[in-house]
Parts: sequence; C-alpha cells; structure tokens
Amino acid sequence: MTAPAPGPPAAPADGARAGRGALALYASGSVGMGVWVTVPGLLLLYFLTDVLGVPAFLAGLTLLLPKAIDVVVHPLLGSRSDREARRSGHRRRMMRAGVLLGAAMAALFAVPPSLTGAPAALWVGGWFVVGNLLFACFQVPYLTTPSDLRVGYHERTRVFMFRMVLLTVGLLGAGIAAPALSSAGGRGDYARMALVLAVVMAVSAVVALRGVRRLTEECGFRAPDARAGHSTPADLRVAWRDRDYRALVLSYLFTGTTTHLFLAALPYVTAYLFDDTRLTALFMGLFLGPALFAGPLWTAWSRRIGKQRGLLLSQAVFAAGSLALLPGASLDGTPGVAVTAAVVMVMGVAFAGLQLFAFSMVPDAVAAAEAAGSSKAGAYTGVWTAAEATGTAVGPYVYAAVLALGGFVSRTAAEPAAQSDTALAALLVGFTVVPAALMAVALLFQRRYGLDAAP
Repeated sequence: MTAPAPGPPAAPADGARAGRGALALYASGSVGMGVWVTVPGLLLLYFLTDVLGVPAFLAGLTLLLPKAIDVVVHPLLGSRSDREARRSGHRRRMMRAGVLLGAAMAALFAVPPSLTGAPAALWVGGWFVVGNLLFACFQVPYLTTPSDLRVGYHERTRVFMFRMVLLTVGLLGAGIAAPALSSAGGRGDYARMALVLAVVMAVSAVVALRGVRRLTEECGFRAPDARAGHSTPADLRVAWRDRDYRALVLSYLFTGTTTHLFLAALPYVTAYLFDDTRLTALFMGLFLGPALFAGPLWTAWSRRIGKQRGLLLSQAVFAAGSLALLPGASLDGTPGVAVTAAVVMVMGVAFAGLQLFAFSMVPDAVAAAEAAGSSKAGAYTGVWTAAEATGTAVGPYVYAAVLALGGFVSRTAAEPAAQSDTALAALLVGFTVVPAALMAVALLFQRRYGLDAAP
C-alpha cells in the first residue's frame, strides 16, 4: 500500500514559544522607532523656539497639526494591513517604507540657513508630515505582528519585553546622543546629529523586516478575521464599541501625552532652570537607563500581579514623580540637580512599565475580541498607533501653550533672549504639575479596563 504524500507542515498551535534569535531580530526594529519617537519629541520644540526663532505657540502648532493627519492615516493603514495579511499571508510590504524614514529625519533638521520664524516652521512641519507617514507605514504592521502570532497570554508579554528592551536601546541611545551631538546649539550641529541617527534608523528597519519573517515562521501566522467590518469606518466602529479596548486606548492617549510633554520640557529645564544644556543628555540617560533592567523585572512581576495592576502602579509612580520634581527643579546648583536626577531615575522605572504593559495588553484585547468574532488586528493597531501619535503631538503642544501663556520669548541660536519670572514659573509648572494631572486622568481611564487575566 502506497503511503500518502506528505502535506504542508502544520502551523504551530496557539501557545508556541518564539526563539530568542527571532525575537531579537524583530525587536531590532524598535531601535529605529525609538530614535524617531525620541529625537523630535525631545528636541524639535526646543529647536524651533531656541534655534529657529519660531514663537512658542506657532512651534506647538507645527508639531500638532502634522499629527492630525496621523489620526486619519493610521486607521486607514491598519485596515489596509489587514487586507494585505489576508491576501498575501504577511504584512511586510508596507513596512518597507520604513527604510526611508531616516531620510526624513535628516531633512527635518536640515533647515536652510535663510529660513527663520514662520518659514522655518513650514519647512519643519512639511518634513514632519512626510516622516510621520513613513513611520506609520512601518509602525502599524510592525506592532500588529504579535497579534498575528499563535502564542498565549504570557508569551505576548515576553515578545513585548524583547521589543521593550530594544526600544529602550533606541530611546536611550538617541536620548543621550542627540543632545550631545547638538549641544553646541548651531543649525549645523542639529543637521549632523540627524544624519548620524538616520543611518541607524535605516539599518534597524532592514533588520526588522527579516525578524518579522522569522518570528511568523516560528510561531505561525493567524490571518485577521474577515467577519468584522469591510471598511475603515466599520473597523473603527468595531474597535470603539469594545469597552475594554476603548479604556486602554484613552488611557494610553493621556499616558503618551504626559511622557512626551516630559521629553519636550526637559531641554528647557536644563537650559533655563539649571543653566546647563549638557544636563539634557544626563537626565535622559537616567530616565531611560533603568528601563534596560526594569523591563524584565516588570515582566516577571506581571506573572504575579497581572498586567493591569502593573500598569496602574506605573502610572501612579509617574504621576507622583512629576510632582516630586517640583522641589528639585526649584533648587539651585548641585542640590537641585541631585534631587532631580534621583526622581528622574524612579520615573524611568515607571516609564518602562508604562510601555511594556500597555503595548502587551493590545494583543490581549485583540484576542478577546477575535474570540467574540468582532476584531481585526490591524484595525485595532491602527487606532492604537493613531492615539499614540496624537499623544506625541499633544504633549509638546500643551507645553508650548503653557510657555506661551507665561510669556516665553523665542530666540535664534545667535540671539539669546532673557525670560521673565512668569515665563520661568510657567516652564516649571508645565514640567511638574501639568504632567501629574494628565497622568492622573490616564489612571482613571485605565481603571475601567477589565480583561486582565488572573496571575
């Protein structure tokens, strides 16, 4: 009797475990993402107001308005990514645009010498739109990958733990290197800084493409469910009707607003309150460095207390830390720097939890919705990344608005400007009290989330 011909290899069952090599390759994409998130978030507002002479309110709009496009584009790309995944069995085609993101980074800071004020803002805003579109093409399918894998609840946390570590490498490297490379404060310094980091971003995107392929080969690919919705508006309605997912998204919107306000404010604090711009790199290192060890610790702890409790704790610590910055930033000299440094390190540990738990809970929400027959992973991720993009813009905008209300005076690199006591007070309140209030709102939304599995 002739043996039957072998069929195609069976896909791994749900509960598969990814190899470290595949996880490392996949997570490498977060290095470039970390650079794009960090550098504009940390330096672009300061670059506009204190190098290009753009008024604070206009500078805030320059960062906010391009993100309005993202709110529309990200859900569209999420739905398109789902269609691509059903048609071709992967999401890598859109991701290839991410290789060009480095070029947008270089152009963003290469403002022609003849441009200052509003024309310079127009240049920066235009390239910011281009960069955000390229970033979205990469980010949406990249972050949807864990939702496509045939893995379980805790393995999803493990996947995001690897991503969090490499994301932290990108955040930390950019957070230290970018201020250090541009510390002289000239336009040429910012342009050279951006060019160096652009190379890192391009390499990261190429490696990530290979990692996504390997990860889906090892863990299996679960195509998105076609039952829920057939258009972007339908996908958005499905996502918004999901009570737990809606609470998670709204919470992360305020979380992202808070953390990016912190990043945008930091160069102003070091320049005007501590009178030493070199401290920006130091504080960023202290803020992001703890995440390298805190991520694995948070992962282990989540098995005992659950992701929801871990995220609520991270939010509470970050809010308390923001208020604790007030006395440190009010002190002069070494005591003020020391107190601020200690608080920033604690906030960095909380920041690691904010990122790890929030992102690892998205696939959990997707899995729960798919079990009910009402989810598309790409659509959910598109809504998520739109909320994230909104937070990255609203945070600096809120801080710019606080500066404008305080009477902050913009300047160019060649023409320093003195700030009034009112402007300095606004600078401090925007760095401490405002983020604490925003994170408190995030915590209130997060308390409505009810999908956490029992540890």
